Amino acid sequence: METSAGQAGAVRADDVRTRDRVTALLLEHGPQTASELAARLGVSPAAVRRHLDALAARGGVEERAAPGTQRGRGRPARRFHLTDAGRSGFAHAYDDLALTALRYVAASGGPDAVRAVAEAQLAGLERRASDAVARTSGAPVERARALAGALTAEGYAASASAIASGGQLCQHHCPVAHVAAEFPQLCEAETAVIGRLVGTHVQRLATIAHGDGVCTTHIPGPPHGVRDHTRAGNRSTPASPVPGERAARVPRTAPSTSTARSTPTSDRERTPA
Repeated sequence: METSAGQAGAVRADDVRTRDRVTALLLEHGPQTASELAARLGVSPAAVRRHLDALAARGGVEERAAPGTQRGRGRPARRFHLTDAGRSGFAHAYDDLALTALRYVAASGGPDAVRAVAEAQLAGLERRASDAVARTSGAPVERARALAGALTAEGYAASASAIASGGQLCQHHCPVAHVAAEFPQLCEAETAVIGRLVGTHVQRLATIAHGDGVCTTHIPGPPHGVRDHTRAGNRSTPASPVPGERAARVPRTAPSTSTARSTPTSDRERTPA
């Protein structure tokens, strides 16, 4: 059993390597037929087609009729193209490009210019998410749940939940984490967007850009009754003190003070005599 499992694993590893070579050839040489790919790989066209079918099922490649070919008795020549999804598996320099651009913006216009770029970049996201949020109730936590669904559709893998102190919005992925690590204005602009969409002031507790495992945003929502208690506690002079509080305070102070003053004086007066 162990030998069979090991052989199966080796076969799968070989398949993965071959499919990686197929996609690399399509990237380097452009669209090709199965026969052309087979010749470059040194395998049979049937073997290549099996790998191409597997890649096509995952959306990595697609088959199209070669331009300029005419239909005759035989099957028209068809070439395999690498799709955008197939290209996404290769390295990109988008982060480097974004960092270079923002560094230039910062050097030219300062931090406010970077903030303006961040706000402009998030404006489209805010418009798209506002449609989903507008269909929910006015409660901030419910709006956060709708926002989480909209953010997930944008690639943020977000979720929202109610907690004792209100609500919490978590983003498990950040598409611009590497750039935001150097330019926190992106996180600040995103936090402002979240606050506007949920309809209340929010607080960022953690961000992926700064090394945390998830971007966490707290949505305050005090329980019923806390607001009145807080307002009363902020007054410098209570309008109606607790009954008995003032009376309880005076007896403790008056007797102790009078006793402290009268007793020593009486002792001093008696000493000379």
